[in-house]
Amino acid sequence: MLNAVLGMPLGDLLTFVLAGLVLNLTPGADVIFAVSCGAAGGARAGAAAGLGVGLGGLWHVAWAAVGVAALIVAHPSALWALQILGAGYLLWLGWGFWRAVPISACSTARRVPTPLWALWQGFAINALNPKVAVFILAFLPQFTDAARGPVGAQIMGLGAIFALSGAVVTAGYGMGAARFGAGLELAPTLRFWLRRGVALVFVVLALRLLWA
Repeated sequence: MLNAVLGMPLGDLLTFVLAGLVLNLTPGADVIFAVSCGAAGGARAGAAAGLGVGLGGLWHVAWAAVGVAALIVAHPSALWALQILGAGYLLWLGWGFWRAVPISACSTARRVPTPLWALWQGFAINALNPKVAVFILAFLPQFTDAARGPVGAQIMGLGAIFALSGAVVTAGYGMGAARFGAGLELAPTLRFWLRRGVALVFVVLALRLLWA
């Protein structure tokens, strides 16, 4: 896997890394989730959310390497089923943020995301997004070459780089939001409306996932 990537021309490898960074820097559902975790749970929760997002990306890469993602693209009904599942999960997350009303210190403590929770949810929100599977299937093969060895191994190697980039960038977003979240500790009303805003964003993302 590593040899397949190292065998790439340097120009192609740099192009791939740069394209991946640009795509990962573009805010999406994963970034919004990491930011909300960092703001509510601190730097460790924000970083854990980013790591979970990266692991979720690896999930899609593994399936793409064995050809399952191709099956999803070839059968719209399968893609639609995954879109419904992913949108439902986003709506569930949105409802969770909407009903979390941190009025007192006690209620806030029960709602603060732990690093382990953020890690799992970050993985799930990316792993259940069929758009990520379709994107990986369309993006990674462009940088493969059968002359350099098994294409599946190349996809896994490139996917590992892309997932690592996504994890680092998303974790950076989450850790950066930790300072903003810390400033809200003494402003429960602002925290309340921040959570409501994040909940509405999750609803919008779910709708876009279904009808984009």
